Amino acid sequence: MNNNQQSNKTSAGTNAAKVKQQNASSASNKFGTEFASETDVQAVKQQNAQAEAKKNQNAGQ
Repeated sequence: MNNNQQSNKTSAGTNAAKVKQQNASSASNKFGTEFASETDVQAVKQQNAQAEAKKNQNAGQ
């Protein structure tokens, strides 16, 4: 019967059990590799250095 297969889905078609499983696995590592891989560490360091230099330059005026 088709109703048994869809009993775990919302009206939008979301599989509630799958979402709960994903939420449980992501709760242990809040910032996983996906977040880290999207961050360019060198670019962030460079931007921070530029901002610090600009801040110091403005403080001297």
